[in-house]
Amino acid sequence: MTQLRVHNLAVSIDGYATGEGQSFETPFGHAGQRLMGWFFPTHSFVSMTGHEDEAVGGGSRGVDDAFAAATNRGIGVEIMGRRKFGPQLGPWEDESWRGWWGEEPPFHSPVIVLTHHTRPDLAVGETTFLFRELAPVDALALATELAGGLDVRLGGGPTVVREFLEADLVDYLHVVVVPIVLGRGVRLWDGLEHLEERFDVEATASPSGVVHYVFTRTSR
Repeated sequence: MTQLRVHNLAVSIDGYATGEGQSFETPFGHAGQRLMGWFFPTHSFVSMTGHEDEAVGGGSRGVDDAFAAATNRGIGVEIMGRRKFGPQLGPWEDESWRGWWGEEPPFHSPVIVLTHHTRPDLAVGETTFLFRELAPVDALALATELAGGLDVRLGGGPTVVREFLEADLVDYLHVVVVPIVLGRGVRLWDGLEHLEERFDVEATASPSGVVHYVFTRTSR
């Protein structure tokens, strides 16, 4: 059975999963690179981005890399919100923007971008972005059809993840609590009281200072 999985969703200790003021120059707003500082040195990240020759030992292979390495296993489709694709709001006045990832995005699969302002599908390298206005349950139905029996990754940002959690559609949720205080931005947990009652929860501390929380659905 196809599962909906969230991986590597980093939040500050005060609950923000992205900072304020996202722009082309600052994808995470005023948070900068601090939320993902644990992820970038991992072997999984440096190999995915082709930077192995630049990283000492090809990147770290400890606790953080073990979680990072699970990101792509068995995934056939990703669902993401528009703000993960880019910082634009409103109608697509400029369709030249092709995402943050250049001409070889790391997905190598269909990616459903949820937006109220649709635009033509976009093929970039081995990835096809499909821009759709869909409710969470309908987006998951489309993704499941496209995934061909593989799982679906819910890529974020936090608003989209919260919506799918509110709809009780998430089977696996990996949240990384980073020891920073952001004070402003977009929070993950608002309105999700008693969420933990739907999941088995495990925590793994890392020498990098982050704590990996894994929420696994107890039953459908």
